[in-house]
Amino acid sequence: MLGSIYAMVGVAMTLSIGILRFLNFSIPALFMIGGMVTWALVRVGVPWPIAALAALAAGAAVALIVEAFTWRWMRRAGPFIPLVSSMAFLILFEHLAVVKWGSDLQTIPQLFGAGVDWRIGALVISIPQLAGLVISVVMVALLSLALAKTRLGRGLRTIAEDSDTALLLGVDIGRIVPLVFMISGLFAALAGILFALNYRQVDPFMGEALGLKGISAMVVGGMGNVWGAIVGGMIIGLVEVLSIDFFGADFVDIAVYGLLLIILIVRPSGLFGGAEIGVRA
Repeated sequence: MLGSIYAMVGVAMTLSIGILRFLNFSIPALFMIGGMVTWALVRVGVPWPIAALAALAAGAAVALIVEAFTWRWMRRAGPFIPLVSSMAFLILFEHLAVVKWGSDLQTIPQLFGAGVDWRIGALVISIPQLAGLVISVVMVALLSLALAKTRLGRGLRTIAEDSDTALLLGVDIGRIVPLVFMISGLFAALAGILFALNYRQVDPFMGEALGLKGISAMVVGGMGNVWGAIVGGMIIGLVEVLSIDFFGADFVDIAVYGLLLIILIVRPSGLFGGAEIGVRA
């Protein structure tokens, strides 16, 4: 289900904008890295669970590189400089992937066999896609629990409310902010891995369209609300499926972004706006 993929990307962006007030445009590149690294390792015979773990590690490592050269060095330069530099990282990583693997669409071999679907009449439920949905919900539940119950979570919420106050309270921002980037990178890379394993196709520019849908999921659910990102992703995925069934594939983007505009007009804060990371108990 693409909705769970959109939700994971939306959660990655929600962490960044909800805690740091910074829209990290490199997240689509981290999504791409998760998918491309998985494909590259599976292609040379590495078992897919090991390939997925390596892709997660790659996503986290690249996210830390982005943090070092966007947030840590440039956050004092002006409000838009980290945003622009993160966009530069997106373009850089995409073209590095083109240099390494080419720009063609690559396919992953069938890994789970043909008998892994449930059929209920005319309804077909893909077990790998259902597993991806369950993984998404479990990951967000664990993240919400960590934000609410752990010392790290209290530090993150304090930074989200006011970074200057967090410094006065002794919160080590220099240690915690890289963790925000790393967790966002893990969510984005995991989304890329699930996409690659379920839909069996990757390319260096696969993150761009998914990134826009991830931003839409974040906005629809309510910026700063991780559960809102999950709900927003599911709504967008459902709208895509229904628009294809009733109007055809050409109508998908019209339906999705039309819904986004309607929600912004009717409820600019999103469906669950107000329950942000920084103010949630």
